[in-house]
Amino acid sequence: MLTIKFITENRDEVVRRLAKKQFDGAEVIDKIIALDTARRTSQSALEANLTELNRISKDVGMWMKEGKKTEAEAARVRVAQMKEGNKALETEKMQIETAMHELLVLVPNLPHASVPEGRCVDHNVCEQTGGRIPELPVDALPHWDLARKYDLIDFEAGVKITGAGFPVYKGCGARLQRALINFFLDNARDAGYVEIEPPYVVNAESGYGTGNLPDKEGQMYHAAADNLYLIPTAEVPVTNLYRDTILNESDLPVRHTAYSACFRREAGSYGKDVRGLNRLHQFDKVEIVCIDKPENSYRTLKEMVDYVQTLVEKLELPWRILRLCGGDMSFTSALTFDFEVFSAAQKRWLEVSSVSNFENYQANRLKCRYRTEERKMQLCHTLNGSALALPRIVAALLENNQTPDGIRIPEALTGYTGFEMIHSTPGNLKTC
Repeated sequence: MLTIKFITENRDEVVRRLAKKQFDGAEVIDKIIALDTARRTSQSALEANLTELNRISKDVGMWMKEGKKTEAEAARVRVAQMKEGNKALETEKMQIETAMHELLVLVPNLPHASVPEGRCVDHNVCEQTGGRIPELPVDALPHWDLARKYDLIDFEAGVKITGAGFPVYKGCGARLQRALINFFLDNARDAGYVEIEPPYVVNAESGYGTGNLPDKEGQMYHAAADNLYLIPTAEVPVTNLYRDTILNESDLPVRHTAYSACFRREAGSYGKDVRGLNRLHQFDKVEIVCIDKPENSYRTLKEMVDYVQTLVEKLELPWRILRLCGGDMSFTSALTFDFEVFSAAQKRWLEVSSVSNFENYQANRLKCRYRTEERKMQLCHTLNGSALALPRIVAALLENNQTPDGIRIPEALTGYTGFEMIHSTPGNLKTC
């Protein structure tokens, strides 16, 4: 969340920058500033009372030594009254702080100066493109038909077992999933990211720490009996490793990678654009997470974007990088670059990665700080990116590499799959 200091010292700038995210923040920011003023008033009154209490307590001791029992007793009564008043002030201060925190967590992060103006996906800016869009025959199949033809994914079985958005991967489809996970993890480790295997459920504190709660509460699966949440991404547990943590400057940057299943309710998602693997409630993803010093975080962001680019290039997929406009950014992000790959049979771009810098927004919620060489405490900057999300990568791989003889596997993956083609002959589970 935004720091009180920045809000109070830069009120107009905060409101102006929030407007780029299509967030009308004037009223809530003014309420936060008013509450902070009230909090400071209560704090000042408390401190004045404590100073007075200390003075009176010394007088009591002096009067007792001098035998002035009447004065000492009157002072004791005054001390008792002031202590009761302090309890009321402390209660008032806590109530003000609670009200202020409840407002602060509803305010999104401020967008970076380089974020384009815009309300929706149509206003995102294409930064770079690469790869070759394949020319497929007119009878080319979309991935959901290819999955059925080659017996790779059983969408109907997933509906029977759980519901829509929970596919069952089979044979070569399951092996392709496992190959991609290992490929992404190995590449991340080679790039200097330390692998983590995190829990798939988190407590509410972890959800609040990364900003998923309360903003995305309706999209997260909630185990009410235990008050635990299924993770929407490994970013949540991995970043929360550093909640309530003070790092040394020499520890930075921290770089982690993690595979996890991800769970998202995605309420209201229907239609052809979410068919097949295009949008799921459960999917696999490898995440990269970085924690760094503020002055280095945008250099780290570029390094993460460059790294994700190497993955889509190795997979021989046509790709593009979008700089997201203010209206299309996430609640917590200061700057986001999306990677999309082209799905040749669907003739559309599919998002496969978001790489974001959250600056100190998450760190302030997490209390993730570092100690400088001068022994000063500063908030860290946190970053994360998908590297990569599997479903739409699989969709594009299947569609773009279909041939009359089967589906070709990109060379970079064959060492992980153990096969170069998924064949259309009977018994393809053995011959792939």
